[in-house]
Amino acid sequence: MPTITINGVACEFTKGQMILQVAHANGIDIPSYCYHDGLTIVASCRICLGEAMAPNPRNEGKLEPYMGGKLFPTCQTAAVDGMVVNTDSPKSVANQKSVMEYLLINHPLDCPVCDQSGECLLQDYSFDYGRGASRFEEQKVKQPKKDVGPNILLYSDRCILCTRCVRFTREVTGTSELYVDGRGNKSEIDIFPGEALDNPLASNVIDLCPVGALLDKDFLFAQRVWFLRSTPSIDGITASGDNIWIEHNEGNVYRIKPRENMAVNKWWITDEVRYGWKHVHADNRLRSPMRRKHGALIEDDYKRAYEDTIAGLKHAVAGGKRLALMVSPNLTCEEAYALGTLAKLIDPQAIFGVGPVPFVGEDQTFPPGAKADDPKAFTMYAEKAPNARGVQRVLGAIGQMVLDADAFLARVKEQDIGAIIATGNYREDWARPEVTGAIHRAPRASEGTGGGASGGRFVVLLDTHGTAMVDGADVVLPGATWAEKAGTFESARKVLQAFEQAIPVIELAKTEGQIALDLIAEFHGAPGLSDHRASVVIVDEQPGQVPQAVEVVAPRSRLFNAADMRAEMADRYPGLSAFVTDVRMPQVETGKMEGVEMVEL
Repeated sequence: MPTITINGVACEFTKGQMILQVAHANGIDIPSYCYHDGLTIVASCRICLGEAMAPNPRNEGKLEPYMGGKLFPTCQTAAVDGMVVNTDSPKSVANQKSVMEYLLINHPLDCPVCDQSGECLLQDYSFDYGRGASRFEEQKVKQPKKDVGPNILLYSDRCILCTRCVRFTREVTGTSELYVDGRGNKSEIDIFPGEALDNPLASNVIDLCPVGALLDKDFLFAQRVWFLRSTPSIDGITASGDNIWIEHNEGNVYRIKPRENMAVNKWWITDEVRYGWKHVHADNRLRSPMRRKHGALIEDDYKRAYEDTIAGLKHAVAGGKRLALMVSPNLTCEEAYALGTLAKLIDPQAIFGVGPVPFVGEDQTFPPGAKADDPKAFTMYAEKAPNARGVQRVLGAIGQMVLDADAFLARVKEQDIGAIIATGNYREDWARPEVTGAIHRAPRASEGTGGGASGGRFVVLLDTHGTAMVDGADVVLPGATWAEKAGTFESARKVLQAFEQAIPVIELAKTEGQIALDLIAEFHGAPGLSDHRASVVIVDEQPGQVPQAVEVVAPRSRLFNAADMRAEMADRYPGLSAFVTDVRMPQVETGKMEGVEMVEL
């Protein structure tokens, strides 16, 4: 392969790669503002300029100054075999200092109050490449603050005119809401009259902005970024499988950002995914078990709730009735396996079904007109459930025919159904009439009450939010949202991707997988784990992880662990071997900025 030397490091490259791209691929830091892998190259910021020696084919391939020794943009110059590039030479360093001084001339000293502080390239490069003092003594040019869209504020006086945002709206979304207005030091980013920055991918410009010019209204003044912890996760709202970072502190989610994955979502996420996590902290979260006593639901402890659950399910099956299990497409594959195992244990002929899969509109591909298989295209999916295919795969491998939501709801109306385990975990209220009408049907004259609240049948509900589904259940067990658990989702692209738990489960709730294991232990009559045999969960209590005074309910059985569950799935069912061989684990790179001393507080 051809080779180029950058700052003393020999790097192999493929024909057509730019010098800056080769440097990034080999971990060599060359400063840049306007360059982004997903956008066209404009070479406008000029901080990446370097100088080079290149072989001259007219002089027996001897190294000679490239372009006569002039500085050139490494982002826009293709690598040449044998070239020797320096961006740390005196001439290049002098240019970097000049560019930084120029960019800071009219930049306000907003760092103490700026949301971008702590993750700002202007701060980082000022430290690495800038001067130690400003020589500018004139009056700074003031630019206005603008409300450019429903989710975005533009602080124009912080803008360095890298034009990343403008190119994004033209090249990725194809909506072209932004442009550069004015000339010279009066230039500023603006929206066209009568337009708003309001497309399905609009808020990606917040991540693209290398400084604090484009800010998120939802995150504005909410938290300092150095207090946040980032956990790699997967979109838990739609079928996209988009890779994301969940950023949280003290058990609260503060924002979601895209995690780069060229095979799935490139560098982007939709605004729906970015802001669709608010149900995690909704006021109507279910926080404790409930069981029906004397016809009314009352809050109780897990011991009695579990006892009632197993007793009611056993009673229904012993009476010649069937057990029906509806697994929500919002649950993980590992949880679907645990629940399916529980159902087959109670009734070997249990009926399996996948919960309702919401759809909104149609799939959209960006930029408009691009084909879905285009390497640069981004697809927003109309399917609003993250794991319908994974649930179908797992339940099918366990050995049962799996019904879709409509077929399942029609099946459970039959008189041979004596018990139902239903799971929800939906972001929005899923208690539609066709769902409640099938699961919570009114008793018929020929049927006794049988001790159940739903027409003689026994209904167990595992859900996260209080809806009308709760009213007709005999036992309600509070579950956990995807941000509070680890597991695997299968996307619309049929890609299996694992994700990690970001925040602890809210007090007195449990993950659906843990509830399933607990119920299996209750079915077998296993004694509660004593102190000396209990599984110990070690939780990092450093700032940014666990809120104070949260009561975490101890497991009734072994601790539910997603990785262990995947291994068990593959071992018991050959059809699920993909959960050991094909699951894509999150790739996380960590590091700290060299030259910055870490001080214990």
